[in-house]
Amino acid sequence: MSYQALYRVWRPHTLKDIAGQDHITKTLKNALVQQKLSHAYLFTGPRGTGKTSAAKILAKAVNCRHAPAEEPCNECDICRGISDGSIVDVMEIDAASNNGVDEIRDIRDKVRFAPNTAAYKVYIIDEVHMLTTGAFNALLKTLEEPPPHVMFILATTEPHKIPLTIISRCQRFDFKRITSHAMLARMQEIVAADEIAVEEDALSLVARVSQGGMRDALSLLDQAVSFAEGTITKEDILAIIGSVSQEHLYELVEAVHSGSVGEALKMIDEMMQTGKDANRLMEDVIFLLRDILMVKAAPQLEESQDRLHGDDSFRELSEKLEQAWLFQMMEKLNHFQQEMKWATHPQLFLEMFAVQASQQTTALPASGESAPQSSTVEALEQKIVHLERTVQKLQREGVPAASQPQAAEQPVKQEKRSRNTGPSQKSRAVAKQVERMLEHATKPQLQQVKSSWGNVLEQVKKQSMPASAWLNDCQPTAASEEYVVLVFRNEMHRSMIDEKFRELVESSASQQFGAAVTLLTILEADWEKVKENFKKRQKTSPSGEDNEESGEEAPPEEEKNPLIDEAVRLVGEDLLEIKE
Repeated sequence: MSYQALYRVWRPHTLKDIAGQDHITKTLKNALVQQKLSHAYLFTGPRGTGKTSAAKILAKAVNCRHAPAEEPCNECDICRGISDGSIVDVMEIDAASNNGVDEIRDIRDKVRFAPNTAAYKVYIIDEVHMLTTGAFNALLKTLEEPPPHVMFILATTEPHKIPLTIISRCQRFDFKRITSHAMLARMQEIVAADEIAVEEDALSLVARVSQGGMRDALSLLDQAVSFAEGTITKEDILAIIGSVSQEHLYELVEAVHSGSVGEALKMIDEMMQTGKDANRLMEDVIFLLRDILMVKAAPQLEESQDRLHGDDSFRELSEKLEQAWLFQMMEKLNHFQQEMKWATHPQLFLEMFAVQASQQTTALPASGESAPQSSTVEALEQKIVHLERTVQKLQREGVPAASQPQAAEQPVKQEKRSRNTGPSQKSRAVAKQVERMLEHATKPQLQQVKSSWGNVLEQVKKQSMPASAWLNDCQPTAASEEYVVLVFRNEMHRSMIDEKFRELVESSASQQFGAAVTLLTILEADWEKVKENFKKRQKTSPSGEDNEESGEEAPPEEEKNPLIDEAVRLVGEDLLEIKE
């Protein structure tokens, strides 16, 4: 097979060809010229950043016939032999498949012998973090005091997995991700030499999606050469990576920012219909917002200027979006991206993000305002609603009489007494108030409460997770203009909402319903009794009206079970739980 991939053809053969690693190449050049070489090097960094290429170049440079020199000549027999692998003195070992103690012991035994042809024996161990603990231990002594004719070059993408005893015996060089600017310059040099027709925007896109790896960039460019018919365009690159065009992304983000839920959902559906991947689309949105945030926060950076270059649509969009909105969207995107990893239908989470993000715009601070000011206004609104509700309650019930001195002196005893008198005593006390309230309850009021109850739960959850957890045990069963009846199955849940979180729930409910409401909390058993009593009164009332217009929901009359009646008589109703 005569054809070779671009990244193999254009693998660097000199230190100056290694893109974006000037801090490393300069140090190595000086060391080569001054003959101040170490016996062991450790090259770390992300994939495709030039670690193995630098190791091979260094191996050629120390053995070159023209050494000492800052670069190998690549023309002498030694340089050519190392390049084609015919010189056995330079060995490249893959630690992923040769990670045992025996392989390392074999190296340890052979390092004592002098090199055959070259001046130095060079061992390049790639992905060295894959070695076993025993293999690392076998390498320690040799790595610390090798013969003068031996050099070790270790390369890895995960340096944190290498024992510190190994790292301390090496000169460490950290390869960084190649910047888009450096990657773009290198690709322009390659396409010019190979006479590849490609648009500037396409090269910029390749540089962005490669995430700092030159090998990934050249592999993608190689694939585009085979895919495109003629000049390589940005659309060709997007088609290969399964992403969407930048213009579609801009339109989607703009629709979400403007609150156009329908438009955003329609665009997502169209993209999915054309075969786009939901996870990749979510990732594209994240990187777009990241680029906008970077441009707004640090426009002076070289990467920011490269991103703005030649893309007027991106510039216009970045001017429209506020930093506060971008921060909120990044948090939401991160949350939904985590959920999508385990989802069977990831498109649903993408659509949920679009809906939530579009609705979020109504709560954002206006231009020139800060987020804390918005939250302060919201807190003041809640206090106003609470005060209005308190005033209305005082107008209906009057100011309570002053408590007796002895009652205030022994609050602990009273609390203990109330706990010992039965778990539903407070619930029974509320039952009479619920019976009176049912006279004014209506089904339309209850339907309105139920339709908005989900929003109440969501608002409570934002302010207090514990309150939301306690509130999940109840459901609204009757409502009037002033009251809402919440029926609980558990006395502890009822008492926590009634005593600790009542103010929070009432405030949230009042905001959702547009009017001040008071909660009446009652246990399920007491609610059943209240319903029975109310039904009996309705039947015996002169009007003979049934409870169709009331807001309570009563089940049909059931036959009494003598077994249950006897159990109630023996142990009491509070200790029984009747299941169908």
